[in-house]
Amino acid sequence: MLKKSVITLSAAATLVVALPLEAQSLRGSSASMDRQNAQARAHDFTFLRDGRHVTTFVNSGLLVRLPGNSNYELNAVSYPYARPEVKLFVERLSAQFRGACGEKLVVTSLTRPQNGQPRNASSRSVHPTGMALDIRRHNTPACRSWLERVLLSLEGSQVLEVSLEHRPPHYHIALFPDPYRSYVTRLGASTTVERAAPGTYVVSRGETLWRIARKHGTTPAAIQRANDLRDTTIYPGQELRIPATR
Repeated sequence: MLKKSVITLSAAATLVVALPLEAQSLRGSSASMDRQNAQARAHDFTFLRDGRHVTTFVNSGLLVRLPGNSNYELNAVSYPYARPEVKLFVERLSAQFRGACGEKLVVTSLTRPQNGQPRNASSRSVHPTGMALDIRRHNTPACRSWLERVLLSLEGSQVLEVSLEHRPPHYHIALFPDPYRSYVTRLGASTTVERAAPGTYVVSRGETLWRIARKHGTTPAAIQRANDLRDTTIYPGQELRIPATR
């Protein structure tokens, strides 16, 4: 059974308590991990097991794709998907970062299933829920200072937890989806997130074009034509346009 955020905004907010002064740093702590996991539980988020599990959530609309744009890019990201609020956060932050620094924000990790976690990852990491991301630490001191100031300010607003990791240097951010969406709404900004176009399907490991066509009541040839495929070769994570049936 798929699990998603089913609690109300007020219920999520009850878990956002005032942070002690020592929490306002980039060091990370056990208390910070407690807050991240409390939010994952409050949102009823599932810890995804593997790539197939990720694909299931993408195809059900619970995770959305972050394609990159003129303000941010993805670097070595295995699964370019996250909760819709994470995409909203990246789009807003990267536009501000580009305006302040003239550089693109570089995202180095998004959803990571449990079997894809690096060896040095915490067993309590919330990356498998799709609510976390990593951002590269930029080399320009002024840009680093701007980004850290903004991230700590948002942590003070109790909509995320941030820590600076060193191997490699990056900022780990756990976003609290409902509180963040409420925060953006209070600013008077749009919370609309562009989702995958209707009729888009993400290929799971082991699937064939024939099986996908049968599932959607169409033919392999029709899917090939809709996606300009030269043959029936497909790969896990590939996005396919599924033609409408008649």
